[in-house]
Amino acid sequence: MDKKVLLTGFDPFGGEQINPALEAVKRLNCKKTSNVKLVAYEIPTVFAKSIQHVISAIEQEQPDVVICIGQAGGRTQITPERIAINLDDARIPDNDQQQPIDEPVVQSGPAAYFSTLPIKKMVEAMRVAGIPSAVSNTAGTFVCNHLFYGLMHYLHYHSPHVRGGFIHIPYLPEQTLNSTSPSLSLDLIVKGLEIAAITAANAEVDIKAGGGELH
Repeated sequence: MDKKVLLTGFDPFGGEQINPALEAVKRLNCKKTSNVKLVAYEIPTVFAKSIQHVISAIEQEQPDVVICIGQAGGRTQITPERIAINLDDARIPDNDQQQPIDEPVVQSGPAAYFSTLPIKKMVEAMRVAGIPSAVSNTAGTFVCNHLFYGLMHYLHYHSPHVRGGFIHIPYLPEQTLNSTSPSLSLDLIVKGLEIAAITAANAEVDIKAGGGELH
């Protein structure tokens, strides 16, 4: 039976004209392998709205796996996230000029949720294909973590059969022309995310391997 993976990517934020997450998922929308179909949705970089948009996409698409994707400027690798924490602590405003400080994502929610994706197997598969990848142990405290936590909270209570998680990706080269920040080409990011999504769809059990280099 075919499996469906829902991919989401944020719109540009923080004064950027482009968001690599959105550009990558647009390329993967409607892509199909022998047994996995990918569908992609654009998500606003706005705290509460981001969760609402993803829930709506889940209810419409009824996926087997949900992978939300965001930009992490300064990282050199594609980084599946291990954990989402119940905290908003925004360094900058979101795209609706909201800037929550030291607030929970969900009142009275648990302190954290772990990804239910096979994150180490995803990293291994990307590395085998020559794509820089590592497990990350922090999704930050901005909208990316907010969405990751909100996704896992929703799945836990409403769709426990659906697996979900978050992946951070580096800047694109055109975003770093006037800085020394690292970047990764869109082609490599797209290839890595496709491998990660297919691996997540087909591997329900993760491997035991050293990982978690990023904190």
